[in-house]
Amino acid sequence: MTSAVVVGSGPNGLAAAVVMARAGIEVTVLEAENEIGGGTRSAELNVPGVLHDICSATHPTGVASPFFRSLDLGRHGLEWLWPEVDAVHPLDGGRAGVLFSDLDRTVEGLGVDGKAWRKLYTPLVEHADELIAEIFGPVLHVPRHPILLAKFGIRALQPASWLARRWETDEARALFAGLAAHAVHPLQRPTTGALGMMFGMTSHAYGWPVAKGGSASIARALAADLIEHGGRIETGHEVTELPQTDIVMFDTSPSAALRIAGDRIPGRVRRPIERWRTGPAAYKVDFAVEGGVPWTNEWAHKAGTLHLGGTLEELNHAEREIHAGRMPERPFVLLCQQYLADPGRSVGDVHPVWSYAHVPTGYTGDATESVIRQIERFAPGFRDRIIATTVTTPQQLEEHNANYIGGDIGGGANGPKQLVMRPRLSPDPYSLGAKGLFICSASTPPGGGVHGMGGFHAATSAIAQLS
Repeated sequence: MTSAVVVGSGPNGLAAAVVMARAGIEVTVLEAENEIGGGTRSAELNVPGVLHDICSATHPTGVASPFFRSLDLGRHGLEWLWPEVDAVHPLDGGRAGVLFSDLDRTVEGLGVDGKAWRKLYTPLVEHADELIAEIFGPVLHVPRHPILLAKFGIRALQPASWLARRWETDEARALFAGLAAHAVHPLQRPTTGALGMMFGMTSHAYGWPVAKGGSASIARALAADLIEHGGRIETGHEVTELPQTDIVMFDTSPSAALRIAGDRIPGRVRRPIERWRTGPAAYKVDFAVEGGVPWTNEWAHKAGTLHLGGTLEELNHAEREIHAGRMPERPFVLLCQQYLADPGRSVGDVHPVWSYAHVPTGYTGDATESVIRQIERFAPGFRDRIIATTVTTPQQLEEHNANYIGGDIGGGANGPKQLVMRPRLSPDPYSLGAKGLFICSASTPPGGGVHGMGGFHAATSAIAQLS
């Protein structure tokens, strides 16, 4: 029987293991930490019974993932739960851009900009399944829907700031900017428009759900499917030498794969991977809050996700600062209220509030007060409701997950060149150029997010190499 070892148990590693186990390969997953899941872990961080997500929070790419949708993960306990409002982007004075899963409600709320919002997103939503299948894989591939992909690509290559010119109001422009800011890249740079289009499309086509019982439920469901098909998982097992097996699948950073595989990786592959660059960092702050967050905007009380960055211009300034290695006074803060859809995460009137700020790579300062001030800006009185706080610095993120180099939770910088060369320019970017060696982490297409598609494509490539 063909054997395989997967190094790392993040969602991509588990997805790769599931694909190979279902193909009859003997699979063992080796995880350095004592708990599986990588970015999909959950824990009671500061108040007993109040459940926080360690990294991933809401999962638009998870519910949209063709691979996840092909599995019956519900049979293994995974249940998606949706908030009433997908996302809100507050502005000063109680104003906000509001993203409903329902396209019509979003259009209505955007007033004079509703027509332009509909014009951009209607064709994307109508062909969401086809587009997801195209963009959730390698950049270099033979498209099944070339005209559809070309129309998407023409706009996706543009800077988010250019695309935002179609809207007149701060609310609509900021709403799109917050979606695009998931690229963690200055919004006047090419390709940032792609994230704004993709996240808006996933909202209107699938919604932005959370996993019932925490993001760890995703890892548990994938692990259950793997074990059902004969796979094994070992935790507390750090891999420092190349395992002696037919296939080694790295759900790791490119640098870790190079370090472990050593001379087995040929120079033509090693050289471009050695040039891989990490992106800016996350500075995570988890709050236990009594009575929830006192938002000024009414829709924010019902939103699963909040983008706290002010206007498009303010947000872009903050992203430019962190890319220059400077900590902005008002960083872009992502905040999630998973308990609104999943009230079992709370204890009485004490709720978990998840947040992180974009900060420079390897940032060693204390950004906690900056995060609180940014929340207070749109929710006066928030500080007085905090029962407990847990801070995770970029260094601590890397200690908790070796893939998060310098606190980069996205698997690498999202500049135009690196989006294409992820981690190198190739029709099969998952292959490390030597028989049986593959990489499947967030540093491979389609990039960061909990969707398992990197693992699916890498395992599919490994199986094809066996034939």
